[in-house]
Amino acid sequence: MSKLGQRIAQYWENIQGSLFPFLEEELDPLSQKQRQLIAVLELIRIEEHIPDYFWTGRPPSARTAIARAFVAKAVYNFSTTEMLIDRLKSDKNFRRICGWERKTDIPHKSTFSRDFTWFSKLKLPQLVHDALIKTACAEDIIGHTSYDSTAIEAREKVKKYSDQYLQEQTEELELLAQKKGKRGRPKKGEIRIPKQEEPNRIDKQLSMSLPEMLGDLPKACDIGCKKNSQGYVEKWKGYKLHLASADGGIPLSAILTSASVHDSQVAIPLMSLTAERAINCYDLMDAAYDDERIKEYSRSLNHVPLIDENPRRDVNRKNEIETEAKARKILNFKMPEDIRYNERTTVERSNARLKDEFGARTVRVKGDAKVMCHLMFGVLALTADQLLRLIN
Repeated sequence: MSKLGQRIAQYWENIQGSLFPFLEEELDPLSQKQRQLIAVLELIRIEEHIPDYFWTGRPPSARTAIARAFVAKAVYNFSTTEMLIDRLKSDKNFRRICGWERKTDIPHKSTFSRDFTWFSKLKLPQLVHDALIKTACAEDIIGHTSYDSTAIEAREKVKKYSDQYLQEQTEELELLAQKKGKRGRPKKGEIRIPKQEEPNRIDKQLSMSLPEMLGDLPKACDIGCKKNSQGYVEKWKGYKLHLASADGGIPLSAILTSASVHDSQVAIPLMSLTAERAINCYDLMDAAYDDERIKEYSRSLNHVPLIDENPRRDVNRKNEIETEAKARKILNFKMPEDIRYNERTTVERSNARLKDEFGARTVRVKGDAKVMCHLMFGVLALTADQLLRLIN
């Protein structure tokens, strides 16, 4: 068993050997879902990451219990905070696991909303997830890290740009048109300045630090368009969550961007963020990430990039790939890289579980900070659940 497995096994032995028997003496018989919630809360220890401030006047709400309740909301996949509060009032075990003894101790919905805003500004679930990954994956080498994005639908209006921003964009376009000059062949004796291409976002990221890369990514709500795994084009309004998942479906890092941001523009910051938390050997990505600059950055991290080739508009290359795939299928021959690339389905399963079981499909908050906080509570619960599944 690896060091990661040994550490999680020690956690699970303490939970199953001492915590569950103690709680069963104090509470009613525990259901399977309540056992899952207790194990997740015991593994992540979110209360240890909430700052202990000194207050004067009226004391603040019990933020520790509210933070545990938001983790429980993700584990139980509740769509709204009202459903969470109703469950807290009707289920004694659930209420006491979160940290309240009596129904009268449960705060009003507005208190939950204010504390959630505070958690989003503090980036509490991101901090807890970072600490959990660094603790669980310390001194371990991960074989494959898979990268992919998923659509996050939001119930808010698409960002409208200000008149000043639109005017600046118009001036830039006019200036660019002047630089380009007229179309067609130049007149006799006319000298045209060759067009200089400005560096795009990926070029800029190569010389940026991680905070600069994250700050440069658009995060406003807008319209996204993406071809799904079945080959159909789907559109949505909201955001896009970019996830890096290790072997076993353990989310290592996540970045939220606008829905219109292309996957390739987030590859370098996501790899950089993942490299700070864990050590891996292979970077697995689909054809959307097929860019030589991304491959070179992966090699600079001492990783081996396995990225599906995208022929784009090269019809001849596309036919060559199809012919080679048919020949390998007839000969029943598989390249070692193709066998390793099949592990990329772990990130697709992580995205599916995050949406179906941990609340990513029901986003009811507005603004990128709150949306990311809501999603990261789900990512945090999913990470803890996947780590515990390694033992069970």
